[in-house]
Amino acid sequence: MTLILASKSASRRAMLDAAGVTYESVPADIDERAVEAGLAGASPAEVAEALAVAKAAAVAALHPQALVLGSDSLVVAAGRRFDKPRSREEAGEHLRFFSGKVMELHSAAALVRDAGCEWSYASIARLHVRELSDAFIEHYLTLEWPEIGHTVGAFRIEGPGVQLFEAIEGDQFTVLGMPLLPLLGALREEGVLIA
Repeated sequence: MTLILASKSASRRAMLDAAGVTYESVPADIDERAVEAGLAGASPAEVAEALAVAKAAAVAALHPQALVLGSDSLVVAAGRRFDKPRSREEAGEHLRFFSGKVMELHSAAALVRDAGCEWSYASIARLHVRELSDAFIEHYLTLEWPEIGHTVGAFRIEGPGVQLFEAIEGDQFTVLGMPLLPLLGALREEGVLIA
């Protein structure tokens, strides 16, 4: 059975590769803001899950019979939702806002075949951001921009972004952008992996 990852995310590909999952990568092309517009009042976890399903469904429509994996992550801090920073300046604004706060990272995954969602799941990690000095933020952006422009929360935990935090509650896979352990269970149920 063909498994397609509806993403070009390096961290999601690295997780699947390390777990020994065989897949093809076909990035989804959806209007995330349009999907979100229909989700008024939804929780952050519900939004992440709906976006994961939408990404998988968009790719599944082009690949009949394939099992398509969609995934999405979003960040909430102090009740405010953050998207990927569009510029180095905006990344700096996000980091200054996150300083000293708890960042909630919601990561979701979904498996879609043809027009039907076979499985979906959302998880949360709470990342306690230490107090960040302006000097640290400037140094960090020099090291990490533009790579962090592709990440919600303006960090890569597998790189210098780990220096942003004083504590993390939740599993590493959620922080990397996909609830891997529940996903592996679903892939065993689907027959993609040996049970």
